[in-house]
Amino acid sequence: MVKSIIMYTTTTCAYCVMVKKWLKMKKLEFTEVNIDEQPERAQEAFEISGQMAVPVTVVTKDDDTQDVIVGYNIAKLAPAVA
Repeated sequence: MVKSIIMYTTTTCAYCVMVKKWLKMKKLEFTEVNIDEQPERAQEAFEISGQMAVPVTVVTKDDDTQDVIVGYNIAKLAPAVA
């Protein structure tokens, strides 16, 4: 089971909008961290993903394992939230 979903985004990211829309369509709750509004958290997203790209979606399971998905990658996101 999914314990939490955190999504790192920026204001102008089209892929971020697409991932948010997909998560909402699946009725999945998530916390959005907009790094344009919270620039101090950009380093956090980089440390998690190893990349400077957004979106970074972190799916934490009940056993505290995490799946980190960078970009609009439904092939990885769908099984992570299943």
